[in-house]
Amino acid sequence: MELYHNNMSSCAQKVRIVLLEKRLQPQLQHIDLRAGEQNHPDYRRLNPAGVVPTLVDGGQAIVESAVICEYLEDAYPAVPLRPTDPALRARMRQWTLMPDAGLHRAVGLTSVSIAFRHQMRKGGDAAVARMLAARPDPRNREELRALLEYGLDAPGVDQGVRYYERFVERLARRLDTHAWLAGDQFSLADAMAVPYVVRLEHLGMQWWWEEPQRQRGTIIDWLMRCKARASFAAISDHLDAGYLELMARTGKEAQARVAAILAAP
Repeated sequence: MELYHNNMSSCAQKVRIVLLEKRLQPQLQHIDLRAGEQNHPDYRRLNPAGVVPTLVDGGQAIVESAVICEYLEDAYPAVPLRPTDPALRARMRQWTLMPDAGLHRAVGLTSVSIAFRHQMRKGGDAAVARMLAARPDPRNREELRALLEYGLDAPGVDQGVRYYERFVERLARRLDTHAWLAGDQFSLADAMAVPYVVRLEHLGMQWWWEEPQRQRGTIIDWLMRCKARASFAAISDHLDAGYLELMARTGKEAQARVAAILAAP
């Protein structure tokens, strides 16, 4: 078994969490996204979309993080991460479908506009031009161009930030009545959600749930329980100090603008 992943990718983090929960230890192949390794022909043969992660098991390539997690649950059921109750299993899937329903895009808009744009622009105009040229979809290319230039003021970023915050609100309301997102046990739903909450921590946005007036303190307890699990090493053992410094610094600089976006009618 091999996992092609990126250390700081939220999608890769949730797959690594599931692998550790199931006590599986694939050979890890790191893909440097900033260096464009996801566009190498050999990797594109495994994952035509050129995204991470990709799991190769028994010679078969499995792509898309939600699909990989479900595959691992089907192929390695000894440590179950799906509830047995059909209603709770449906509840779990409501959470695991969220990234593809808009959450992942919102996280990307928020992360790039606050932090990663500075990293992407560091190589100068020539590096930016190469990065943009590597995106064949013209809409995707122009969106990235705007993010790099305007940051949080780029078109659509305000909607992305508010979408992300609504996810946090929904998380808090669920945790008001349940220890875990799909009932009384850690499941694929929690494995999906925790990387996106940790990303906000890294961006210095934990005030989204720590401010008393927001009444989201149950997230604090849930996050502590997630971090206490051995599987949290899927995140903590792969953190990049340079990324963390960038996110902390730019996140602090962006707090007032983010607060204004959330306060807007």
